[in-house]
Amino acid sequence: VQLEESGGGLVQAGGSLRLSCAVSARATFTSYTIGWFRQAPGKTRENVAAVFWSDTNPYYEDSVKGRFTISRDNVKNTVFLQMNSLKPEDTAVYYCAAVRRATVVREWGYDFWGRGIQVTVSS
Repeated sequence: VQLEESGGGLVQAGGSLRLSCAVSARATFTSYTIGWFRQAPGKTRENVAAVFWSDTNPYYEDSVKGRFTISRDNVKNTVFLQMNSLKPEDTAVYYCAAVRRATVVREWGYDFWGRGIQVTVSS
């Protein structure tokens, strides 16, 4: 399984970015749970959003609820993270990750990872 993030960059506070995670896998794309994680300098990596292989509602970390939206395009094998009302504290390297046929949020539950992409929010 290969994952590739795109869409990062520099944005002013209050602005928006949309991250994309393109997934290449032998198994059916819909059988994968995809999560978006981020890691800021000096901090541990945290899951900010996940869309599950099952019908379970998406997961959002508390600090991004109402601002971030995760979605998946099952034709393009891509997961998106729409980030609105960005804050300087959202600055981090963002990673997408995948696990097959599992409803997990914690980092240790994911088997496949992208390389990450920088998001910088200026004040």
